[in-house]
Amino acid sequence: MASLSTLMGQLRLVAFLEGLSLVLLLFVAMPLKYLADMPAMVKIVGMAHGLLFVAYVIYVILAKLEFKWTIGKTLLAIILSVVPFGTFWADWKLFK
Repeated sequence: MASLSTLMGQLRLVAFLEGLSLVLLLFVAMPLKYLADMPAMVKIVGMAHGLLFVAYVIYVILAKLEFKWTIGKTLLAIILSVVPFGTFWADWKLFK
């Protein structure tokens, strides 16, 4: 993994955390809410996911500016943030 002192290292870390929060929200918190009547998990994980999503989009925009990414690559990175496991793929293919 890239150093956390670099923009790319920070983007990769935020991408991992954002992807993990989406997976937890969809596959742990939501089932707990609807199958076990535990809505508190959605509030907690949902808030964390929302903050990480905003941070991810900001980091993608900063990376676009610093690394002169195309609009297509930038939009793909942002679109992948709403697909389960999408940011993991982005890290594997786009952020290397």
